[in-house]
Amino acid sequence: MDYALVAVLGIVVVVVTAAFSRRLGVAAPLLLVLVGIGYSFIPGVPQIVVEPEIILMGVLPPLLYAAAINVPVVDFRRNFASISALSVLLVVVSAFATGFVLFILLDKLDLGAAIALGAVISPTDVVAATSIAKRLGLPPRLVSILEGEGLVNDATALVMLRTAIAATALAASGDLNGWKVAGDFGYAVVVALAIGLAVGVVSVFVRRKLNEPILDTAISFAVPFLAYLPAEELKASGVIAVVAAGLYSGHRSAHFTPQSRISERFNWRTLQFVLENGVFLLMGAQLAGIVADVHVDQLSADKAVYLGLLVTAILIALRFVFVWPLLGAVRRSERRAISQGPRISAFVERIQRARGGSERFERRRARFERASDRRLNDIQILQDEGLNARGTIVIGWAGMRGVVTLAAAQSLPTTTPYYEQLVLIAFTVAIATLLLQGATLPLVIRLTRIRGSDRTADRRELAELLDDMAAAGIEALENPDFELPRGQKVDWSVLERVRQDTLIASQAAWERAEHAEAEDGILESPHQQYRDLRREVLQAERAVLLEAYSRGSYPSRILTRAQSLLDLEEARLEQMDTGGRE
Repeated sequence: MDYALVAVLGIVVVVVTAAFSRRLGVAAPLLLVLVGIGYSFIPGVPQIVVEPEIILMGVLPPLLYAAAINVPVVDFRRNFASISALSVLLVVVSAFATGFVLFILLDKLDLGAAIALGAVISPTDVVAATSIAKRLGLPPRLVSILEGEGLVNDATALVMLRTAIAATALAASGDLNGWKVAGDFGYAVVVALAIGLAVGVVSVFVRRKLNEPILDTAISFAVPFLAYLPAEELKASGVIAVVAAGLYSGHRSAHFTPQSRISERFNWRTLQFVLENGVFLLMGAQLAGIVADVHVDQLSADKAVYLGLLVTAILIALRFVFVWPLLGAVRRSERRAISQGPRISAFVERIQRARGGSERFERRRARFERASDRRLNDIQILQDEGLNARGTIVIGWAGMRGVVTLAAAQSLPTTTPYYEQLVLIAFTVAIATLLLQGATLPLVIRLTRIRGSDRTADRRELAELLDDMAAAGIEALENPDFELPRGQKVDWSVLERVRQDTLIASQAAWERAEHAEAEDGILESPHQQYRDLRREVLQAERAVLLEAYSRGSYPSRILTRAQSLLDLEEARLEQMDTGGRE
């Protein structure tokens, strides 16, 4: 009963704090950490202790999966070099650098355990940085890099943590072998990728066979654990397996039914909101208990906090030192890629002029043209969204740590020297980066005057895409061989109505792109009038539906179906309006 009450109160606090944070313009994770810290120091309140396995095995998989399914694979691929450098190389460098400092300062701490703690405090939090970045409208490429880094660096850190702990045990037994340690690291990555992709492929295959959104969403809830648990049992990285499964599932989601996508999106957004905000509240609520567990005879809590602040400063400095050369390398790579553009275009033209080939040759040419188009599009994106010094400053400052740091620190062997102090150091790093960098990141973004995507250009590109989609739809209707699924005779008045409805979305998009918005943000266009009129009609229809509910004049199943139809239509109109404002 006590746990149920705490859970209910926690959800209430999360919702209230998140709503309040929007009015203040502050990211919800920052306020929730402060609320949790305030709770932990209230005299007489029950001390909250959360086992690290609950976070690492129960909360982390669904959180990473929810983030991964929303990361476009095309953006992940285009920024793979930057993401890999930040999430692998920077984590490794940070782990060894901070671990070596702690090894020097704490005389009873062996190097393996020090590096293990360095791995714990090295990964950034995917939630804290991207929630602020999206709210402030950062350029899409920066958001993609921060999201990709947050997804992968947890895996790097946890694999390093496991490897360092194993190396410490081997060193104690006198059986330490560097090649074995490196082999274990590679094994954990490769096996996890294989398991994650296998789970993703199988889950997508099964879900495509289902026409019931509830069953589809239920399976999606199981996917992160189906990837995580087997990987962990095989001593591989469960986190990498979850991210691989999530990226693949999100990439293939276009093949699911529309109802399944809508259901999955809203259900996962709700679950993600509760989990990611709840863990920040729990993170703050554990502070008093962590401080109370520190044994003063080994190292006082004050000194542990000072060490945490020192390590925080080192991590911030290392990130900036690392990011600037990374920017130079990315720019050189982009210049080389851009210089290849004309040669690729010329070669594609020569291939297209070739005629009379065999069927096999035509298939190979089509594949090559598709790959070349993808490469040329990548080059165009690099030109349009190139990284600059301002973006580098933002990436360098967006190094907030999160709950994974605390949970991973608590998973260290309890026999580790300074165990309680190490947990407090990790907690200090997480809190300091969250409150210092998280609270000041909006100011840094404003001072750098970095701008997000061009809304006018986005509206034009959306209109062009909708034009292409509408043209394909009209072409299907005008096909002389077109017939209805059951062979019925086509009523041409109905066909003309379908043709007009097909064009309405692209026409409205062009109106939004070509006309200035009114002061109140609403476009005075025929299609806006159409949406306003449809909304008035829906309000009248909903009033009749509510009256039918109150009178019980129809069976409940009929009322529920009518409610669903109204909801879908209102959601469609809302999406059309949102597309005009964003």
